[in-house]
Order: sequence, then C-alpha cells, then structure tokens
Amino acid sequence: MRYCGCLLALLVLVAPASSQQTGPIYDLDGLIVTGVPEPRSESSIGGTVTVLEGRELSERGITRVVDALRTVPGVAVVESGSFGGVASLFLRGAESDYVQVLIDGVQVNQPGGAFDFSGLTTHNVERIEVLRGPASALYGSDAVGGVVHIITRSGSGSPTSAASITGGSYGGRLWSLDLRGGTESVSYGFGLSDSETDGILAFNNGFQNRELSGVVRFLPDTRSRIELATRLGGREFHYPTDGSGNVVDQNAFTFADEVTLGLDAERQVSERVRVELSLSSFASDGGTDDAIDSGADTLGFYGYTSLNSLERTRVRVQSHVLFSGSTSGTLGAELSDQKQRSFSESLSQYGPSSGESQNTRTNRAAFLHVASGLEAVDLNAGARIEDNELFGRTSTWQVGASWGYAESGRFRASAGTGIKEPTFFENYATGFTIGNPDLAPERSSSWEVGWEQGLLDGAVHFSGVWFDQDFQDLIQYTFSPPNPGDPNYFNVAEASARGLEAGMSISSGALTAGGDFTWLATEVIDSGFDSGEGATFVEGEALLRRPKSVVGASVSYRWNTGATVNSSIRRVGERQDRDFGSYPAAPVILESYTLLDASAEMPLLTSGNRSRLSLTLRASNLLDAEYEQVFGFAAPGRQVYLGAKVGLGGGS
Repeated sequence: MRYCGCLLALLVLVAPASSQQTGPIYDLDGLIVTGVPEPRSESSIGGTVTVLEGRELSERGITRVVDALRTVPGVAVVESGSFGGVASLFLRGAESDYVQVLIDGVQVNQPGGAFDFSGLTTHNVERIEVLRGPASALYGSDAVGGVVHIITRSGSGSPTSAASITGGSYGGRLWSLDLRGGTESVSYGFGLSDSETDGILAFNNGFQNRELSGVVRFLPDTRSRIELATRLGGREFHYPTDGSGNVVDQNAFTFADEVTLGLDAERQVSERVRVELSLSSFASDGGTDDAIDSGADTLGFYGYTSLNSLERTRVRVQSHVLFSGSTSGTLGAELSDQKQRSFSESLSQYGPSSGESQNTRTNRAAFLHVASGLEAVDLNAGARIEDNELFGRTSTWQVGASWGYAESGRFRASAGTGIKEPTFFENYATGFTIGNPDLAPERSSSWEVGWEQGLLDGAVHFSGVWFDQDFQDLIQYTFSPPNPGDPNYFNVAEASARGLEAGMSISSGALTAGGDFTWLATEVIDSGFDSGEGATFVEGEALLRRPKSVVGASVSYRWNTGATVNSSIRRVGERQDRDFGSYPAAPVILESYTLLDASAEMPLLTSGNRSRLSLTLRASNLLDAEYEQVFGFAAPGRQVYLGAKVGLGGGS
C-alpha cells in the first residue's frame, strides 16, 4: 500500500497556506467523533448516532454499559443469566458479532467480531456514542450493524478527587475512586472501580469485575494535540450451569484480563491541513477452568480447561484537508495485525484430549472520506479498500445527506456496505473440524431515511428512522463437507432486517422526559447448511433472540438543591429461541417482559455548586418480573442498592 503514503504526503504539500483554518483541534464540545474521520456536529451527519452522557447515566444510577445501551432505539441486549454471564448486543437485528466496539478509539473485539459487554461499567465514562448502520468504509471489519464507542472522562481546573461505595441485593457491592483535573495545556482523568456480586443462583455464581482507566491530553501549542488513553480490566465469573441452563457444576468459572492502550497525535501543519497519527494496542488473556467436582466425577465429560490469548495492534495515519470553507476531505492508511494463541484440554471417561493453535493475520487498508456543506444540506461520502492476508482485496462505501429545514427540522438519509472477517477458528481449525482459509468476509448492504423535528425552542423533540439491511455470505458450519478432506465452513447463508426507530423527548426546566419505540422484522432468506429439526437458521423465519418490538419511557426531575429522582420503564416483546437442552434443539418463544427501574440522589453536604457528600438509592426490576433473555437462563429479579458519594477538590 505504498501509494497511501504518497497520497498523504501529496495532500500535505499541495494545500495552500492562505485559506481558512480548520479550527481548534481540541474543542470537541457538542461534536460527534464516531463514524466520521474528524469531529463533526450531529446535525451534519446523515446516519443515526445516539450519545449517552456519562453524567446523566450516573444520575440515573446506571452502572453497567449494557444497561445504558438498552435505552438506545434499535438496540437489543441479551445476557445469559446472572451478572457476569455473556452479554451480547444486536444492533438493528444484525448478528451480535456485527458491532465494532471502541474504547477511546481502540478496537476491542475478538477476531471475527465477538465481544462480551459483561465487564464494562459506566464508571469514569465521559460519554458513549452509538452509531447505527454500517461503518466499514471508515473502520473496516466488524462495523456491519454499527459501532459502540466508549470515551473516557478527562478533567479540567484544579485537582478533584471522588469516591463512592454501594451495596445491596444479591450480595452486590461496588466501590470507586476518581482523580481528575487540568490546565490550559494538560488535562487528565483516572478512575478505579471494583464490583462484586454473589449472583442469583444458590452456589458458584459469583462475579468480580475490576477496572482501571485513564486519559491524559496534552496541548503543547495551539496547533498540536497528544492524547494517551488506557484501560485495564479483569473479571471472573463463576457459573454452575451447563449449555442449556441446568445447574450442575460446583466450581466452573471463566476469567479475562484485558489491557487497552491508545496514543493519538495531531498537528496542524498549515491553515488547511491537519495530520493525525494513531497507535493502538489491545491484549486479552482469558479462559475457562472447570476442574473435576469430586473424586466420584468420572462419567461423561467431567473436566475442561482452556486458555486464549489475543493481541491486536494498529497503526493509522490520516491527513485532514480543508478544500474550502464548507468542504473537507480525509485520506488515510491503516496497518493492523492480529495474533491469537489458544490451548484447551478436556477430561472424559473416554480419556483426555487436548488441542492448541497459534495464528496471525495482517490487514492493510486505505480510505478516503469527503464532506461538504451546501447551505441547508450537508453531504458526506467515503470508501475503503482492504487488503487482507487471507481473503484478499475488498472494498466498502458509504454516503449520507442531512437537510435542515425551517428552524429545527431535519431530514437524513444514508446508505452503505459493511464486512466482517472470519474468526480464527473458522479459518484455521484442525482436527475434527477443519477451517477454511479461503473464506470471504460476511457482507451487508444497508440504507436508512430519517426525520426529526424540534418544537418550542427545542423543548420538545421528535425523531423517526426507517432502516433496511441485507446480510450476505454468512459463514456456516456443515458436519458433512462436499468431499472428504474439505473444510467445514463456507459462505452460504443470507438474512435481512428492516424496521422503525422512533423517539421523543421533553425538557422543561427541572423536568426531562422521553420515550422510544423500535419495531423490527428479521428474516432468514437462505438457510445454507442449517436444516432439519434443530435448525437455528430457518428460511422464512425470524432471527433468534431479536424482539419484534421494544417500547420505553423515562422521566427525571432535579431540584435546586441538586437532589434528583429518575424512573424508567421498558417492555421487550417476544423473541424466538431454541431449547438446546433437548435433541434436536426445540423451537421456543421467550415471553415478553417489562422492567421498571428507579433511582434517587440526595446531597447532604454541598460547597458552591458541587456536592461534597450525597446518598444514592437505586432499584432495578421493581416489579420483580420473572423472565429469560436466553432460554433456560433466568434473569435477576428485584434489586435495591444504597450508596454514598464523597467529592473533594474544585475541578470539573
């Protein structure tokens, strides 16, 4: 990809030095950074982006990222039972591995797109940006259904420290520490948290999660920015259940330790040109430990151990050019590398068996994005070319438009394509299952149109989006390959998803309220190899675990004293699933359920406009609804938590 570097250098050299400046590179207030090559106002983007502010999440008592994401239209979160069970996210009906997850710009997905949200908390989070719709034209693989971007909170002013402690149902306890502050040239923010719970089952169901996160932003002069962000996470989840939810094991647990590191540097080299260099690294070590329960445990498969290590590194260079007062472009190149090592050992009455693998793959990419504002219309377009070590060269594209009318009305439209690379196992598996190194990436094509309208000087806001997606070349496993020695994985299946997202919000002084509604229709178009009684991919039927409808509402009130109360209700409709405890797996319907949550915070000691000591109260599933998000795995019942927050210092 030598031509990428040549083009970047050319853009820097040819840009005149007498044109309008691109503006301060450090002022991101009110701007979106996800799905766009450089920060832009939300109104200029043709796609759909929801921003969840960290301060608001804290006031509402939301401590887990999965609970924050549930409030976003078009998002379905599925957790496997108790706290710490695998938490997956389905965006607009897409597969759960069709969402690229970024933490301060660093991708943290497993190779092939999978990601477990169970270990992410909202502590020390500035905001979460959720982009719905394909973004592979900018981010590459896995950004098929959308992108979730978690941004760490920084600080300003004199140093500020804070601490909190919470305890409650299911033996839940959480504590956190914060330190942040800054000057005109340096800002920083650090957070440490530790949470534990005994779980909802009678034994072996504990979950512990630890997080250390931080960000430092340095402005050596008015034309330069350097940012370093990191996150260290560790979690351990104990589970007594087998694959169908039966409580059978006394000591099985999974564990994961993760390190995320990102370095981003920008320099305004002329009045029209800004160059940016990004270096990122994500490392993960985890596995499963299911030792023998007792000396009498000698029948069937009675012991299992696995270890999995992942390293993902990326170098990305971009040149942002202002061609005129309203037209800009970004040309970039990217080199990424993935390394995975795994080991597993199984104990059974038939004797022990083990396996191990070590694989790598490299991807090179170049991308170009252009944005232009024409009076009331904003246009954007982008394309990306991938050169992958295994599946070769492929391309993706994206276009969008946003048209503002009257005083606060707007129409939006966008279309694009996405890709998802195969997993390492699908490419490299050996033994009883044979991987296919010639697999193509899974693909999608998507379009959407949207409308929004503000009334009463923005106090009331309505929005609606219709979307339509098609997923092609889905990878499937076949027990009976076409010929002896052939691989077990092929690109054969196809599915679609379409739907409506609608929302409204009201803000009137101390009172804010809102509501949202999602209608979703998914369909299997080509089931590929999946057939017969136990099939999970059936032509003409819906995709599993996606609700056809979700409706929610929330209300918040803030007193002049700083006290707040919040309440929300959400109803999730029926979903199709399978009972994997039977053979063949039997079709089942997961019943709809309603969750009512509430929270409150009362300052006891204040200084100026800052709370120094406050009490918090949070209740989840107040109606004690009995429901399952995965068949056979009960979800938590009513929960009540009481806590306290202490703040020191004068920063923000």
